[in-house]
Amino acid sequence: MSLLRDIQSAAIDTSVPLTTLLRKCKVLSARLGNAEFKQWIDNELNGYQSADDLPNYRILRVNSKGHFSGPFQSSLKNADIPLRCIPKQFRESLTYAHMMESVAAMESLVSKSDGGTAMVPWNPDFVAYVGENIYEGMNCMQAWKVIPIGSIVAALDTVRTRVLNFVLEIEAEDPGAGEAAVNSNPVPQERVHQIFNTYISGTVQNVATGSTNFSQHAKASFKNPDLLNDLLRALSGSDADTQLVLRATSIVEEMRDANEPAGFREHYTKFMSFLADHMQVFSPVVAPFLPALAAMLP
Repeated sequence: MSLLRDIQSAAIDTSVPLTTLLRKCKVLSARLGNAEFKQWIDNELNGYQSADDLPNYRILRVNSKGHFSGPFQSSLKNADIPLRCIPKQFRESLTYAHMMESVAAMESLVSKSDGGTAMVPWNPDFVAYVGENIYEGMNCMQAWKVIPIGSIVAALDTVRTRVLNFVLEIEAEDPGAGEAAVNSNPVPQERVHQIFNTYISGTVQNVATGSTNFSQHAKASFKNPDLLNDLLRALSGSDADTQLVLRATSIVEEMRDANEPAGFREHYTKFMSFLADHMQVFSPVVAPFLPALAAMLP
């Protein structure tokens, strides 16, 4: 299997650790001779050094909770903290959590979680500064940001999707790029730069430009029935087992009929999980659609 196809398989198969996928990408970055792709991979593998460098999928919206004590041994446990009680200059920093950790640390956080959330403690000095102004007559003893584990899972899934989009587009430019000699520039650097900025560092544009059939579907919206109908026709025409085709088309129909972004994402995740189990069967049929599908994610 070529390196590009190996990376595609690892991106689709959620049982493959993200660190393994990114190390494969690091080999590809050396062969492409592209510094910005390599830097992004290093940041994801090792963690980001500055919050200013974080991509938007690592900046998560959160709320905060705390423990409070009052007179006569009264207390509040796990109480929500309204940001209107916090001075305005601090509210922005408490609205978001900046995930600077490596993907390995984030995956570990997800696997060890048993409550559906993770916590980021507030600075104790800041707790002391604002603690008496949140609930009348009570003092905040401890406070923390509450990060939904689902948001971390979504951030990790975004990395997989961006890798998949990038590699599919590189393959469209040169199917043998993964086997090229190091720094041989099998794809012109200007083109690699454009693909990187489109599929990894920036917003998705010209989705599936390497394919002649799907550029008209390049919308960053989960409402794109034409694309999903094309995918349904492609699946129905495949040589796969009839029951597998029926299962695949059923999930795609659920995506097409979703009325809310959350519902679309749920069915999209189900479809990608299904593909991971039947990759050899459906990959040739589905691969050209994957960048456009990812672009539809709300």
